[in-house]
Amino acid sequence: MSYLVACVARGIACSTIPLSTHHHGICTATNISESVIVARCGTPGFITTLAQKSDAGPITSGGMIADVVAEEGPVPFERFMELALYGEEGFFTTGKLRSDRTGDFMTSPEVSPLFGETISVYVRALHESCGDPFMVVEAGAGSGSLIKPLLAQTGLDGMAVEVSPAAREKLGEITGLSVLSDLTDLPSRFRGVVVANELLDNLPMAMAQRIDGVWRERWVGIVDGSLELVDADARSEVVDWLDRYVGEVPDGGWVEAQLEVGEWLAKISDRLTEGAILLIDYGDTAENLLPRRADGTLRTYRAHHLGPHPLDEPGATDITADVNFTAAERIAGELGFESALWRQDDFLTALGLRDRLSLMRREELALAGKDEMERMVLRTRRTEVEALLHPRGLGDFRVLELTRAVPSPLGDHNAIL
Repeated sequence: MSYLVACVARGIACSTIPLSTHHHGICTATNISESVIVARCGTPGFITTLAQKSDAGPITSGGMIADVVAEEGPVPFERFMELALYGEEGFFTTGKLRSDRTGDFMTSPEVSPLFGETISVYVRALHESCGDPFMVVEAGAGSGSLIKPLLAQTGLDGMAVEVSPAAREKLGEITGLSVLSDLTDLPSRFRGVVVANELLDNLPMAMAQRIDGVWRERWVGIVDGSLELVDADARSEVVDWLDRYVGEVPDGGWVEAQLEVGEWLAKISDRLTEGAILLIDYGDTAENLLPRRADGTLRTYRAHHLGPHPLDEPGATDITADVNFTAAERIAGELGFESALWRQDDFLTALGLRDRLSLMRREELALAGKDEMERMVLRTRRTEVEALLHPRGLGDFRVLELTRAVPSPLGDHNAIL
């Protein structure tokens, strides 16, 4: 079942060629003063990252995105990423529904509706603790494959925040769901739960590299008519984030500085008076991410395959990176949240999914020699659940549980991270 493999592949880390192997030297382009060009790569079918070189020649796409970069001069990488994903010609703001089997990638809720049903166990218990009024919010709701079964199982109404017009149209079909385009459209104060599945990895981020013991940023500029990465002094806020949350990165190492994750958490914190936030994504603690820093984790994704270098076809690919959960957890703590970091397989197991899987296996065996069609349907559902729990696939994703003014519904269980 190739779609399951593709869904897992979106969270795979990447490898690159070190910057020291490049021969470009100092850029003398008139719009970029004293800047080192970091070469690009566009190897089809393989993960390609910032430190790799492209032989594809000048870019032939980018349109308005390249025009904005040319007009503004070299821009921080997060500005380029914002344009490429959420601008007028952005990946998520144009075209089809992206998180779908017919789209560009699938996440856990698209793999199995039991993902949303299992999360509903958590939401029901939280609702009982908080009481009414209680709001269910999904940020970056995509196809609605998570919030639809969640609302159906709890009987609650909900709100979905989604930037994609195609996704908002799909979400509009769900009964009891209000669809918003921005976090600022949420009520100013509410109690409830906010769920974000594979959202943080898409928030615009700065790019930095450790060179001769100091941090340098990689911005995006136009060189000889082509989008290129250029060297820039690291801004103080970027250096502060790196020093706080990254650890000892070797010389030449690449880091995605995810400052916007903190800004996103602050926006939710300003509104959520009581309840919980569930952040589900690929990534790890800062310590466990260190082995991946030699090459960085930034990559692109489209049509259920790893894509080209981020600068090769801006607006036509997803741009994503592993989430630094140490940073997210510490920032949440500073905002007054209690936290627990889980593996996805352990989190879903604590909510009863592995028990349900065992029951499905028994039911499948009981159907042998009887209703083969029903047995095949059950086998498909069982295989989907096994994918959610696979320890080297979706099960290895992380769930950051953040609670405020209420005990965790999983108080009798312990997160293992």
